[in-house]
Amino acid sequence: KSYYKKVKMIYIDPPYNTGNDFIYPDDFRDSIKNYLELTGQVDNEGRKISTNSETGGRYHTDWLNMMYPRVKLARNLLRDDGVIFISIDDNEVVNLRKICDEVFGEENFVAEIVWKKRSTPPNDKIIGAQHEYLTVYCKNADLLNINLRSRTKDQIARYKNPDNHPKGPWTPGDLMANVKGGRYVESLYFPIVNPRTGQEHFPSSNGNWRFNKEKIDELIKKNEIYFGDDDHGRPKLKRFLCDVKEGITWTTLWDFVPFNTSGSQEMVSIFGNLTTFENPKPTGLIIEAVKMGLNNDDIILDFFSGSCSTAHSILNLNKEDNGNRKFIMVQLPEPCDEKLEAFKAGYETIAEIGKERIRRVIKKFKEEDPDYEGDLGFKVFKLDSTNIKPWDVNFNNFERTLDDYITNIKDSRSEHDILYEILLKYGLELTLPIEERNIAGKIVFVIGYGALIICLADDITLETVEGIAGLKKELQPEIMRVVFKDMGFKDDVVKTNAVQILKLAGIEDVKSL
Repeated sequence: KSYYKKVKMIYIDPPYNTGNDFIYPDDFRDSIKNYLELTGQVDNEGRKISTNSETGGRYHTDWLNMMYPRVKLARNLLRDDGVIFISIDDNEVVNLRKICDEVFGEENFVAEIVWKKRSTPPNDKIIGAQHEYLTVYCKNADLLNINLRSRTKDQIARYKNPDNHPKGPWTPGDLMANVKGGRYVESLYFPIVNPRTGQEHFPSSNGNWRFNKEKIDELIKKNEIYFGDDDHGRPKLKRFLCDVKEGITWTTLWDFVPFNTSGSQEMVSIFGNLTTFENPKPTGLIIEAVKMGLNNDDIILDFFSGSCSTAHSILNLNKEDNGNRKFIMVQLPEPCDEKLEAFKAGYETIAEIGKERIRRVIKKFKEEDPDYEGDLGFKVFKLDSTNIKPWDVNFNNFERTLDDYITNIKDSRSEHDILYEILLKYGLELTLPIEERNIAGKIVFVIGYGALIICLADDITLETVEGIAGLKKELQPEIMRVVFKDMGFKDDVVKTNAVQILKLAGIEDVKSL
């Protein structure tokens, strides 16, 4: 709810179903129950989560059952102009396309990008695969806006300004247009005369000029026709760097990004010789996808976040261009291979490795550039059941039941646990600014500059309520909502008067837990 239609780009690197991947036996009828079973690494019958063996009889079926609901949910989170990139290889690329055609529609297929992931082919028995894919779909092709690819230094270097033209650097381009169907256009067939030499130049036998004589004369007058360095060449059009688009069109062959080994090298640079993760994606690959699909203030989601290469990529790119892109990483606490050095060093799950990677990247940024003012923080959340006790009546001991529900908040939960659940229930983003204020000795949380006020303290008095009412005038939000704990008021008189005091201040939405 909080991120429904708010995510501009999704990148995922799901299990490739190679026979060595974890495939989760989901039960989407009860997501919390299912999650807790998965994090215990057994299902409700005590069966261990295991790799998906090709001899299992449901090899592709299990993978499809895992992927389909996740891709469907991903579509709900995407903005209408959103785009999803999915890394995959030959094992399941055909089935992935079928899933995405079903969920997004064939008309919203964008591209199947081929990434050259290896510099040399592996020594396989038949054919050595050097590539993987990035399968790209969008939410709505009519609203899709793909950023152009930045020109390389070599491409920009082709533009020069030998004649000091006031429009700046240029490169010679063709003035000819090939004739379609062998039919010449009379208005486009004429001699172009070099004004300095008087030499005439006719179109070649298989074409016309691109422009009519009036337009050509105008270009010559503006010194935008080039006749070669010696002034005796065939006419060319000066294509100015200032007139072309800010970038170039992307292609489906990506042989310009780092190889897969770069991802492992990045992990070594962060963790040293501590073996942490097999075949992490290089940030260089993800950065190119981000440049293609994401803009400065947008949100990217990765729900197979693994070693958090996506988060690392966003941090790098934000630092490079002072951007404000935001990331959401989701990863089940899949156990690390006990043979890895990372497990022996205390990293029991992949999720722990990912979090530590982000921390170390941020620490390095701060050490290298203490003056950097970009947002380097991140929050960690774990999925759990509600903070509110479920109403479960024991008629054999009804008095004990009533005693247990004097407070309806679970004993083990903190104020911040409850705070973030309220944000989710209201559909608010978890990154909204949260300010703690002390009003009449009680902690009051001011969220989103006054959009939501939460006070979970006990023994709340009218003095605290009046202080909260004063926030409406001070902060002047368009709508202010206030949430208290149902048992948090000093007495029923305070509770009754609190609603009236807040209404007089223009606060109509008042709730208690």
